[in-house]
Amino acid sequence: MDTQKIKEHMEVLGSDGQHVGTVDCLKGDDKIMLTKNDPKAGGQHHIIPTAWVDHVDAHVHLKKSSKDAMAQWQAAA
Repeated sequence: MDTQKIKEHMEVLGSDGQHVGTVDCLKGDDKIMLTKNDPKAGGQHHIIPTAWVDHVDAHVHLKKSSKDAMAQWQAAA
């Protein structure tokens, strides 16, 4: 997975096509931080591993459904 394609403000979608969040920034080569002001974020940043990414086009597409991704994401400290 080429993390260079992942850019700030890209929409992150689950494998079901549903909205998971919006990219805030990359944390190293293996983590994506999602914005805290996204409606799904509950006012805090969340981290997902880049290993969950299936492919990137105009959006970041995950291998997991949106429900699974949000159940397993980590709240940023």
